[in-house]
Amino acid sequence: MIHLSSAVHEHLREDPAADGFVRKQRMASTRSTLRIEGDDNLQSMLVGAMMRKIKSRTWKKQRYFRLQDDCMTIWYKSKKAGNAHSTFSVSEVEAVREGHQSEVLLSIADEFPANRCFTLVFRGRKGNLDLVAESAEEAQTWVKGIRKLIENVENMGEREKLDQWISDWFKKADKDRDGRMNFKEVRDLLKMMNIDMNEDHALRLFTLADKSCTGSLEDDEFVLFYKMLTQREDVLAVFQEFSSDGQTLSQRDLEDFLREEQLEGDNVQQHAMHLIEQYEPSETAKMLNIMTFDGFLMYLGSTEGSIFNPQQRGIYQNMALPLCHYFISSSHNTYLMEDQLRGQSSVEGYIRALNRGCRCVEVDCWDGANGEPIVYHGHTFTSKILFKDVVTAVGNYAFKVSEYPVILSIENHCSVEQQRVMAQHLCHILGEKLLKKPLDGHASNSLPSPEDLKGKILVKAKKIGGLEENIGTLVEDSLSGEVTDEDDMAEMEEENMHRDSVRGRTKKSKQDLSKELSDCVVYCKSFHFRSFRHSQLHSKFYEVASFTESKARKYLKESGAEFVQHNSRQLTRVYPTGFRTDSSNFNPQEMWNAGCQIVALNFQTAGEGMDLNDGLFSQNGCCGYVLKPSFMQQTKSGFDPESPQKQEDYQPVILNIQVISGQQLPKVNIKEGSIVDPLVRVEIHGVPLDQAKQETRYIENNGFNPVWHDYLRFTIHTPELALVRFVVEDYDKTSKNDFVGQYTVPLTCMQQGYRHIHLLSRDGTSIPPSSLFVHVRITEL
Repeated sequence: MIHLSSAVHEHLREDPAADGFVRKQRMASTRSTLRIEGDDNLQSMLVGAMMRKIKSRTWKKQRYFRLQDDCMTIWYKSKKAGNAHSTFSVSEVEAVREGHQSEVLLSIADEFPANRCFTLVFRGRKGNLDLVAESAEEAQTWVKGIRKLIENVENMGEREKLDQWISDWFKKADKDRDGRMNFKEVRDLLKMMNIDMNEDHALRLFTLADKSCTGSLEDDEFVLFYKMLTQREDVLAVFQEFSSDGQTLSQRDLEDFLREEQLEGDNVQQHAMHLIEQYEPSETAKMLNIMTFDGFLMYLGSTEGSIFNPQQRGIYQNMALPLCHYFISSSHNTYLMEDQLRGQSSVEGYIRALNRGCRCVEVDCWDGANGEPIVYHGHTFTSKILFKDVVTAVGNYAFKVSEYPVILSIENHCSVEQQRVMAQHLCHILGEKLLKKPLDGHASNSLPSPEDLKGKILVKAKKIGGLEENIGTLVEDSLSGEVTDEDDMAEMEEENMHRDSVRGRTKKSKQDLSKELSDCVVYCKSFHFRSFRHSQLHSKFYEVASFTESKARKYLKESGAEFVQHNSRQLTRVYPTGFRTDSSNFNPQEMWNAGCQIVALNFQTAGEGMDLNDGLFSQNGCCGYVLKPSFMQQTKSGFDPESPQKQEDYQPVILNIQVISGQQLPKVNIKEGSIVDPLVRVEIHGVPLDQAKQETRYIENNGFNPVWHDYLRFTIHTPELALVRFVVEDYDKTSKNDFVGQYTVPLTCMQQGYRHIHLLSRDGTSIPPSSLFVHVRITEL
């Protein structure tokens, strides 16, 4: 065990890097990191430019845009707006698209050339910002400049992000913009930061921080004030428990912590050395191979210290098994941006879904004008878009974030003539990306794997005959054929059929299908499901059944084990009932419990359903494919989600969670002076026997640094399927609690020990530095 002399401790105290925060903080730290002095694009952005903000073909307004001095905020206003203006943060921008890459800019393509147009794409569900610059050179200035700013944000370390966060609060509190903050501004700041502090205590901290005795805080004084506000007594207690001298962690101390608390049994010596090198701010401590409290705090707040195992962030699963052995991230009515009756249809829906890792998108096709098929929600007032524009968007964005196959689920209502046009567009636009024949050398009795199908787009639709049509063993002389209701896709859900009968339409027993479109279908032929017994005897491995959520729920209740077995051989798609006109989502977990692979959700609607979907697919490189548990891959599996205890390898676990504290929770109530009363609810989503939720007590008037130390305990019977959702709410005894933040993680991806949970907004975007501090322990029952 290494013990330090008092002289060494003194050396550490004098080392300005030994303290993670006590160093000169420039409020424009991001600007200095960028070195804008030599960057002409950023210099021009600081001066600003007049550009047109485009909302539609008829709405085109002049706005003055300028990058603020912090190089994190873009400010804009109109000439007639007076003092009114708008701002947005660079951290909100996900990407910049050049040219006519949005429907809005395409609509004005004849008026403004592509080299003057660009689109800012925001994170979450916030709408895009379409802009037209005065010249092509100016457009490039802003495109390149914003991309550099985005890159800078993405490359920020944990400390830089915290520095920027502190800087943002300083600017919010500095009402008179003099670079200093008086005590009144501090009191307002505390309200904004979700903390209700005794005024005398606040004044005492303010006075301690005011080293210059000027009655106001600036620069490093504000950083010192912030550090006093954010004393992490909870983390300090853990640090001192493992510190042999109460002041630092030797390498052996750190190894003991990693082994005993974090349960990291492999290579702890090497890991401890890595953590010191990576997170310890003091060069002196690094040379002595020890970790100070600041380094320990930085580690616990990092990705390695988070609840999600970083080793399962990348692609770690076997991707060479048949397609039916994977859960596949899937979207319902992907073209819709809003509700199912009057909402806007947009290719943006496809771009956003694909950029979130979605691997199965839906296209509802109908006859359009001038021989061009259109996409919209039939017999409703949703707007219409061209099928060829959808195919173009899918072709352009299918493999931006994942190289694994995309399934194009087509609901076909078109005439034979326009079906031929659909086939032409698919073949011409997608080219080699479109899978048009079975893979050479692949087994003829099972689906290929995601690995086999990398870079390929598969069409799921009705088909004339079987897979033989694609390999030429059957000769089709006619240019079209008929599919009977035996082959008909289950997309015509019972609610739609009821709607059609009310309007005087009856479902056709036969539909004409063009051979050209039929030939585009290879491994995903839509078929009419009769029963599990019939499918076992007669169905082909490439046939895909589709169920509404209500029908799937019925089969799950009546024949859970058979449903699981069916899904070990074939793909199944489940989609929301037609009654969900508001685009709400069902709970996808119950469908995953049956092994259903394509569980289609309304990606445009935030809430529990999408939180669970994001949580499940956050593992395995966010590639849109997650391998099902082994007991769901076996065709003779006896697993029944209704009775998991009967499973041969049944091994339940106990999940113990201590919710210790929260950090800088966002303010949710816009009412002035309101402070969050936070509580934490932990939800288990899994097989029916595992469904559970427990809550901590609420902490009154403290969203800044609430402390609970509450213990929650769960018995989990099928851990391989369980998702754990942490939800923070603002308690309200008179009405429904307000949502503050959430985070969902697969139980199998959870790290044990002391961990931080970095909360996400309702839209699924990060809200740094908001987090929870917990202790996790998982034991076999």
